Amino acid sequence: MKYKHAVAAVLLSAFSLAPLAQAVAQEPHHHAAAPTAAPAAAQRWAPDAPLSEGMRRAHAAVDELRHYEMGHMSAPMAVDRATSVEEAVTYMFAHCKLAAEPDAALHGILVPLLSAAQALKADPKKVGAVADMRAAIAHYPQYFNDPGWDQPVPVEHVMHDEP
Repeated sequence: MKYKHAVAAVLLSAFSLAPLAQAVAQEPHHHAAAPTAAPAAAQRWAPDAPLSEGMRRAHAAVDELRHYEMGHMSAPMAVDRATSVEEAVTYMFAHCKLAAEPDAALHGILVPLLSAAQALKADPKKVGAVADMRAAIAHYPQYFNDPGWDQPVPVEHVMHDEP
C-alpha cells in the first residue's frame, strides 16, 4: 500500500512540475542539461524492466527526431514523436520500482527529457529541444547498467510527411 502512495506522490510531483518544466524549456539553453539529483554512481544501477522499456521507447522516438532536425519530417510528426517521449516518461514514473538513490538519478534524467519534449510540442519551431532530449537520454548509461543499451535503436521506416 505504501508503494501506491509513493507512485501517486511521484506522479503528482511529476505533473506539478510540468508547468515549471515548460517555463525552463522556454529559456535559452547554452549547455546540455545534466542530472543534478545525484552524482554519477561508482557502480551503475540495474534498471527494472519498466525502466528499460520506457527508456528504449523514449530513445527510439528521440532518434526518429533526427529527421526533423534535418528538415525531413513534418512538424505534426515531430509533435507526435514528442508525445511518444512524454508517454514513455509517464510510463516510467508509473511503473518503475527503484530504490531512493537510483530513483533520484533517474528523475535527474527524466525531468529535462520531459521538459524538452513539452517545449517541442508547445512550439515545433524549437528544434533545439531535440538536442536537449538527446542530451538528457545520454546520461542514462552513466547511471544505469542496462544490457543492450548500446545496441542500435530499432528502425521503423515510416513516411516523414504529413500523416
